[in-house]
Amino acid sequence: MNPVAIFRHNITENPDYFATYLDARRIPWGLVKVDAGEPVPVDPRGYSGLAFMGGPMSVNDDLPWIRRILGLIRSAVNADIPVLGHCLGGQLVAKALGGEVRRNPVKEIGWGAVAVEDSAPARQWFGDTREFLSFHWHGETFTLPSGATRIAASPYCANQAFVTGKHLAMQCHVEMTPELIRSWCGDWKNEVASLAQHMPSVQTPAQMEDQIVGRTRALNAVADRIYDRWIEGLKR
Repeated sequence: MNPVAIFRHNITENPDYFATYLDARRIPWGLVKVDAGEPVPVDPRGYSGLAFMGGPMSVNDDLPWIRRILGLIRSAVNADIPVLGHCLGGQLVAKALGGEVRRNPVKEIGWGAVAVEDSAPARQWFGDTREFLSFHWHGETFTLPSGATRIAASPYCANQAFVTGKHLAMQCHVEMTPELIRSWCGDWKNEVASLAQHMPSVQTPAQMEDQIVGRTRALNAVADRIYDRWIEGLKR
């Protein structure tokens, strides 16, 4: 089986629980460190699937690697190789497939409820879960590409996840671990604390770290269901 390629766009945004999930199921994977200047592959056919992590940049920025990744996503979809996007990764998938990425009405940072749509596609990915507490860290959002189906939303962001065939794009972060959340709080503590004084959609580091172990454990269980569905489509 060819490996899953995981694309990292910022050194602080590692795959964390997603990598743990793949290791537990003995699914090979490799990390493409875009942030370190590693080249974006041209041909996706050497991989069983492609997964894209988050990052602080915008997909609308004029960065050479963004154009290459958009082309790679389109090639993967055309080759029926499953694509998975987390936050910035979800925005990359949306834009590659014809959607738009624009400023969200508010920044959404911290723990927040995500509602699962009452539809057959949503049940295929989330099972019986109708709502869950996810982690968020974004200021932009995507529109749905033509033919895509929204399967999740939140009060502060209408499009939290969409699917098209075996491909999934998420605005929320289901890959979190306590260690990853703490590292983000440390990196961005001043910004978050300042925004949290004015925006109910933005939490303080103290709020984000409250009940962190139990919350991430529950989130990982939701991620298991999502990832279970996604790996069904991997090229064997």
